[in-house]
Amino acid sequence: MLHNKGAEMERKVGSSTVTAKEVKAALEKTRTLTAEEEKALRMRHGAGASSTRAPLPRAAGDNEELGDELLVIEMQLMKAMRARAAAAKTPATKAAAPEAPRARETAANPTKDKIVRALRKKK
Repeated sequence: MLHNKGAEMERKVGSSTVTAKEVKAALEKTRTLTAEEEKALRMRHGAGASSTRAPLPRAAGDNEELGDELLVIEMQLMKAMRARAAAAKTPATKAAAPEAPRARETAANPTKDKIVRALRKKK
C-alpha cells in the first residue's frame, strides 16, 4: 500500500476533561445559546440547572402586549384545569352500563383491558 504523508490524520497533542461544574459555570455566563443547545449541553455533561429556585425566563421578553396575551391564555388554562379537577372529584352522573360477560376475564389483566379500550375508541 502506498501511504500519502499529506493524508495522514493529525494526532491529538493533549486532551482535557470538562467537568459538570465547568459546564454549569460557562452556561450561566453565556447568552448566545438557544434553549435546545443549552439543554443538550446540560444533558451531555450532567450539569443540572443553576438553581431550582431561580425564576423561569419570560417567553414574552420585553413585549408587554405578548405578555398580556400569554397571561390570558395561562388564566384560561388554569380555569379549565380546575374545572376538570372538580369534575373528576364529583361522582359521574352517567348510569353504569351493564357488565359484559367478558369483563370479568379482562379485569384480571389490566394491560390487556387498557389496550382493548384504546382500540374501541379508535373505531
